[in-house]
Amino acid sequence: MDLHPAQLIACRYCDLLQREIPLKPGCAASCSRCGAVLYRNATDSIDRTLAYTLTAAMLFVIANIFPILTIEIQGVSSQINLIGAVHALWDQQMQSISLLVFLTTIIIPSLELITMSYLLLSIKFGLTPAGYTFLLRIMRFVEPWGMIEVFMLGVLVSLVKLTSSFKVIPGGALWSFGALTLLLAAAAASFSARDVWARLDRTQDEEVAACQN
Repeated sequence: MDLHPAQLIACRYCDLLQREIPLKPGCAASCSRCGAVLYRNATDSIDRTLAYTLTAAMLFVIANIFPILTIEIQGVSSQINLIGAVHALWDQQMQSISLLVFLTTIIIPSLELITMSYLLLSIKFGLTPAGYTFLLRIMRFVEPWGMIEVFMLGVLVSLVKLTSSFKVIPGGALWSFGALTLLLAAAAASFSARDVWARLDRTQDEEVAACQN
């Protein structure tokens, strides 16, 4: 008997094609060959991912506006923010590192948050986002290149070293980056491309039915 393509799913690790099965809420289906998780029945994955993403977007703006830390030397204070750190690296003839920091901590996270917010907000309000297949490809491509957590690790190491020589005052951006790291991880864990495709298919079916009526 022929199967509809929507009833088959390929394991991302071993490429075994398997039939999808109905799951109870909160349960997961595993690959019969390698045991990897194929998909989960997380009925609220879109709402949770959207909440994490919008909160992360607000924190990302705060993290880029406020100083990461303030250094005091003999009564003279100097504030450092993310953009200032990128400029400082560029001025010190470290253009490659400056460009890498700019891309992985500003451009790519911004692109990821904007794309995710637009996609999920459209789905939330029952709309089909324009170019959603392209947006999903972008999200999949940029996801490994967002390195906020690596940046945070570098900042913490530098903070420990600086405190031995100067008075260092953590800024609001430092706490925002810490919370942002957790929220991005939570959004990535709760995001389900399978649920997104299912909701989009349902929305398109409703739009077609509305046009026919």
